[in-house]
Amino acid sequence: MAKKDTVTGDDQGAGKGKLKLIVLIVLALLLAVGLSIGGTWFVLSKGDKAADAEPAAASASAAPVRQAALYQELMPAFVVNFNYQGRTRYLQVSMALMSRDAAGLDKLKVHMPVLRNRLVMLLAGQDFAALQSALGKEMLLQQALASVQELAQQETGGTVVEQVLFTNFVLQ
Repeated sequence: MAKKDTVTGDDQGAGKGKLKLIVLIVLALLLAVGLSIGGTWFVLSKGDKAADAEPAAASASAAPVRQAALYQELMPAFVVNFNYQGRTRYLQVSMALMSRDAAGLDKLKVHMPVLRNRLVMLLAGQDFAALQSALGKEMLLQQALASVQELAQQETGGTVVEQVLFTNFVLQ
């Protein structure tokens, strides 16, 4: 009879272990479902806030609309030479002008020979060693922008060009 009691005790221990395992699995599943629902609700509530903000932005028609950027490539590329440490060195630069004023950019295109001349003189007057650094290139960009805006101001009555961009820059 003692044998039967120990078997019954083992069955009860195994039954309790299985019950604990089933309870833990159910709790894990409930937690996973809860996190899934919570995450979905969080994501969807962010979308509702963005949708609510759109009508408010649309009703405020006083806000200026920013026009799309227009780019004018300055082709062909500029090539200048330098005498650096007793050797002839070359710089080849392709540039583009960025503007948001199509009419002003069209007015400036008429003066493209003057603009190209100013940029060639600016490039030829640079120090070759300075152009090898990122700071030197950035300074050249700023000088080119100032030169282009000065010409645009003289010829069109406004600073048509917002930015000058290097699309290719080769030092040799």
